[in-house]
Amino acid sequence: MSRRPPSLKRPLIVQPLLFQFAILFICFPLLVALALRADSGGPYTDERITPVIAAAIVRAQDGALALRMTKQLAALRAETPNLWFVAEDDHGRRLSFGQVPAQYAAATSLLRNLSYGHVRDRFAPHALSAVIRREDSPAGPVTILGHGKLTQVGFTVLAASNVAALPIFLLMVLMSLIAIPWIVRRSLAGVARIAAEAECIDVDRRGVRLSQAQVPSEIAPLVRAVNDALGRLDEGYERQRRFIASAAHELRTPIAILRVKVDASLDPDTRRLGSDVERLANLTEQMLDLQRLDTARRDEEIDLAALVRRVAADLAPLLIAADRSIEVEVDAVQTVRGDSGAIERVVTNLVQNAIEHGGRHVVVRVRGPGFEVEDDGPGIPPEERERVFEPFHRLRPRSAGSGLGLHLVQQVVERHGGHVAILGAPGGGTIARVDLAPARPASPRTP
Repeated sequence: MSRRPPSLKRPLIVQPLLFQFAILFICFPLLVALALRADSGGPYTDERITPVIAAAIVRAQDGALALRMTKQLAALRAETPNLWFVAEDDHGRRLSFGQVPAQYAAATSLLRNLSYGHVRDRFAPHALSAVIRREDSPAGPVTILGHGKLTQVGFTVLAASNVAALPIFLLMVLMSLIAIPWIVRRSLAGVARIAAEAECIDVDRRGVRLSQAQVPSEIAPLVRAVNDALGRLDEGYERQRRFIASAAHELRTPIAILRVKVDASLDPDTRRLGSDVERLANLTEQMLDLQRLDTARRDEEIDLAALVRRVAADLAPLLIAADRSIEVEVDAVQTVRGDSGAIERVVTNLVQNAIEHGGRHVVVRVRGPGFEVEDDGPGIPPEERERVFEPFHRLRPRSAGSGLGLHLVQQVVERHGGHVAILGAPGGGTIARVDLAPARPASPRTP
């Protein structure tokens, strides 16, 4: 079982996110610790007593401030027996409750000028610890100076730190989850583009190179290396193509001379070499056909039915001499676009291949923008139907064929945007089916 290739998402997105989260989790308690360190420490009066006190302050008939014992105030008094407070409105009218320390008696007239504050004394039991808050009461706005339940300052600082830092922390997390993947995708957009360019490179589009524009500098050396490799492959392919073409051209003349000498010979042993010479000549022509595929082909509209009939007429004398027969059926007519010479070689090779593999009767059936060649031979095993298109592959090692015919057929058909497949015939034998791209919509026609 092959392992999946490593992804860049982990080192470029997941790992930086984890690193940032770790930093945030470390910095958050440090910030809280610094806040606690900056505070002087010690207990303070809980701020929650002032709203309870303010809700119990009412206005008397003479305009003075009065106190009514609410359930909340009674519960607060029961919880804190040493509760005391002083309330003052904007007109200087005051209300006091409990035993107010003498230290605050002289300062009560200043309450209406204050709105917020905490006061702590230095020593336990911290009876002078007090809170100052301006609250709304049934008697109107009042400023309250009070002492009640003591709370450690660390909890307040911690709560304040949470309230201030937690939204910032969540915002940073959210921005990291959104911004980092977006930045990475945008940075690697050039990589996705050159990947799309690479998918378009094949044997029919040589000379194409990957664009280095907008590619990250870290990936640019890889792109240059790939382009250099493509250049070397193009050079090697061109050298091979020139060699095959030159060798095939050079072989045609001596083969032609050898064929003439064999045909003119009176020696039976020499004349028996004619089939080998013919095989060599056919191999040479097929090599030249492969070389011609790389040159610019001449595209034209082809009447496929007429082309098939022409090929059948050319091959009929040879088939009759070999005690074989050929039949052409036209089920539907539709023109195709391509090189008529190349398509003609495809039909010829498929018919010859059918005869060479034991077929005595060959049917060439035209079906719209495609055709199929059916024979009544022994057939091709299913496991061999893909391999027969490989160059120089033969079903029988001693076969007289060159092993290039079906490979040439596949190359021509694919360069015309079509597809060729080997199938089993219903009554035994083989069907070679070729599908080509139509030149225009089908038009009814009587064969």
